[in-house]
Amino acid sequence: MIEVPETFARSTIEREGATGAAWLTEVPAIVDELMRRWACTRDGEVVHGGVGVIVPVRRPDRSPAVMKVSFPHPGNVREPDAFEAWHGRGAVLLYARDDERFAMLLERVHTSTLAEVEDGDEVVSVAGRLNRRLAVPAPHDLPRLREQTGAWEEQLCTDAGEFSDALSRRAVDAAVATVREVGREQPDLLVHGDLHGGNILRAERDPWLAVDPKGYVGDPAYDGGTLLKSRALAILAADDPRKAVHRVLDVFAEAAEVDRERVRRWAQFHAVQAAFWGRRHGFRRARGGPLLDLLTEFADSLAELLVERV
Repeated sequence: MIEVPETFARSTIEREGATGAAWLTEVPAIVDELMRRWACTRDGEVVHGGVGVIVPVRRPDRSPAVMKVSFPHPGNVREPDAFEAWHGRGAVLLYARDDERFAMLLERVHTSTLAEVEDGDEVVSVAGRLNRRLAVPAPHDLPRLREQTGAWEEQLCTDAGEFSDALSRRAVDAAVATVREVGREQPDLLVHGDLHGGNILRAERDPWLAVDPKGYVGDPAYDGGTLLKSRALAILAADDPRKAVHRVLDVFAEAAEVDRERVRRWAQFHAVQAAFWGRRHGFRRARGGPLLDLLTEFADSLAELLVERV
């Protein structure tokens, strides 16, 4: 049986509590069962992402693949549906799935990510081009982002009341306006939903392929906001952070062939969400301490900076 990496076990228990601890005890048996069913053999050390273990395997024809078993969570439900819809277009191929166990057999790619590339323009450009490739007509049964707008608006108003000193009324109002004016009218296109450098891996079949999609349906410009958030540390290190922010918007919009103004508005909305989320829950890279303060301050600044069209 496999051994679950200690760092993954610890982070899962910290995040999910007793439910996560119970699931971790089941993971080795789940992997063993799926190895037999899919006739795979182990081919390397177990690694992990944020929510799942990844086991390198060989398929019956000896071709390389990985088995991914994720913690059962609503955010992971639509991942295999997205992979099926793309069928390898800009994303890894799906070979087999077990939805009850939140498990998939996927094309194996390299472990190096786009986030490791030092050239910021290349990171944003590659992500933009992938965003364009992934924007295919969506299956009818996938969740529409427009269906979340009511909950988004309600949460923004709740957060603004609870954290009244966090952001200006102007910044919150701009995010609410985006929900009402942009969020409620979106195309039926498949979008990744969590597009950033860490979810784009080097590959052989294509230079870069996407992993870990949410499988949402809506505006491709939405993912420009998720990408901009992920560039926080690089932007903070820039000589002129304001210029760096707008450079990301310019490069992404051109590469993705989407409207820059929509990218800006979604990015501002994401920043407002992040500013409140950080205060409630912290971030994956920082649950407390100076880094959390720095990232929350960045989200605040971004939310204010992106209010106006530039």
